[in-house]
Amino acid sequence: MTYVVSDSCIRCKYTDCVEVCPVDCFHEGPNFLVIDPEECIDCSLCEPECPVNAIYAEEDLPEDQQEFLSLNAELSQQWPVITEMKPPLDDVDTWKEVSGKLEHLER
Repeated sequence: MTYVVSDSCIRCKYTDCVEVCPVDCFHEGPNFLVIDPEECIDCSLCEPECPVNAIYAEEDLPEDQQEFLSLNAELSQQWPVITEMKPPLDDVDTWKEVSGKLEHLER
């Protein structure tokens, strides 16, 4: 099993989760983070750290977020690892309450 970053992270990109990950399984894109399912050890430390509740255990991933399981796997192979906390995106306050943001994902 793995943890999955979902829609809520898009255009926010809080990195609180990165600081607690013991295996550096987070990867950073322009406006989204993903978890490498091959590296994730299912420790659950990242889930409560996310201020926008964007991280789910694979088994708890909502039905309308299922596509993020394959998206995390795909993009984690393309994007660099992130290991240190950074400030969220500048317009995070505009986007943190918005849902259905997949069309805004920058690859």
